[in-house]
Amino acid sequence: MFHLPRTFCLGIPLRWVSALLLTSMALVALIPAANASETKHDALMESVHQFLYQETQALGNEVVINLRAPSPHLPTCTAPDPFLTNQNEAPLGRVSVGVRCGTDSRQVRYLQAEVDVIGSYIVAALDIERGSQITSDMLREKNGNLGDLSPRAVTQPDDIIGKIARRPIASGTAIQTHFIQAPHLVERGQRVTVIAQGTSFRVSREGEALEDGAMDEKIRVRFDSREVLTARVVKRGTLMVDF
Repeated sequence: MFHLPRTFCLGIPLRWVSALLLTSMALVALIPAANASETKHDALMESVHQFLYQETQALGNEVVINLRAPSPHLPTCTAPDPFLTNQNEAPLGRVSVGVRCGTDSRQVRYLQAEVDVIGSYIVAALDIERGSQITSDMLREKNGNLGDLSPRAVTQPDDIIGKIARRPIASGTAIQTHFIQAPHLVERGQRVTVIAQGTSFRVSREGEALEDGAMDEKIRVRFDSREVLTARVVKRGTLMVDF
């Protein structure tokens, strides 16, 4: 039984004192439960954190990962196996990470993270006109948080140099994939050679390109017989039929 000093009890109804004691006892009882819920997700959190670090360490010099903890009501995730829900984009900014749980990987849950990577990316060093073929002196590196960039931003100069500007690009602008395109190796209306080959044959025909085409793009070609087929650009003026 709890005994309170007389000076504390003066002027306070007994039922209030009892309520305060019960509330204090309940809060103390919740502390071990909260710690237990954090502990049961430690392996999951560590697994996802390490996974994101491995996926991003090559992108920049400094990586900061803020991972939102799962609900304490969820069961423990055994043998966590993280994966990116969007394989086509670098894990930057707000990222959703899937985690397969259990030895049979039947249970899947998702965690949200904020990933900041400090690194270099490419911007225009000067105003680039539409239709210009981009050279190295038109570009410069800039350091910053890659997570603030558009998912379409291009960070490697080799992926930009030699490409054609599809639109005007202002100085200081980060280069994005839809700003540039590979140069055309085939022009619409051009006479081209179309090659079809297999293990024991090779046939070539001449036709007319019905579309512009860059390296590895598939375009339509019309032959003198009025036959139309699709072939892949392999070099200037030459296409290949894929079987």
